[in-house]
Amino acid sequence: MSLEKITTVAGRGVHVPGNDIDTDRIIPARFMKCVTFDGLGEFLFHDVRKSPEGADQPHPLNDPRFQGATILLSGANFGCGSSREHAPQAIQKHGFRAVVAESFAEIFFGNCIALGIPCLGVGRDDIRKIAAAVESRPDVEITIDIAKGEIRFAGQTVKATLRESAREALVGGRWDAIGDLLEGVGDVKRVAARLPYLAV
Repeated sequence: MSLEKITTVAGRGVHVPGNDIDTDRIIPARFMKCVTFDGLGEFLFHDVRKSPEGADQPHPLNDPRFQGATILLSGANFGCGSSREHAPQAIQKHGFRAVVAESFAEIFFGNCIALGIPCLGVGRDDIRKIAAAVESRPDVEITIDIAKGEIRFAGQTVKATLRESAREALVGGRWDAIGDLLEGVGDVKRVAARLPYLAV
């Protein structure tokens, strides 16, 4: 099974400010009653984007200037709280291909990488620089170079951090652990066939 080698991600950005944005804010629990993850993107940040009556409220994801953005910018400890896999699924189904934040909750980070969503850590001042560029020019292209560990935008470059194991998995096209296991099924069967205690 050959997975996409994710070496760079390029697109427009949107800044959703705040620290400790938890998975319940990313995707409220009542929307998790689903058989598949399809359609979860519609409910991303639902309770801060919509009024109780369902009308749009002021929120970056409701701002027409940022429609179609594929890179999500945020603050520290993004994705904290419960370990629900639905949070990164909602982010992906909404159309985001990468998340750039000051830091990430551990399980959220792992769930994102398993979907092929790079999560890059960037210093607070650098997040502000990227956010300012996006605010002044919503069509500015942001390029995330995963191999080099840098983010380029509006003639500027900032350094970004990504755990080495995650970087290798993305760049090498081995970010889906289940896919990786399935790729080795043939080898497992060949080894099992040589083991007398597994013979039936």
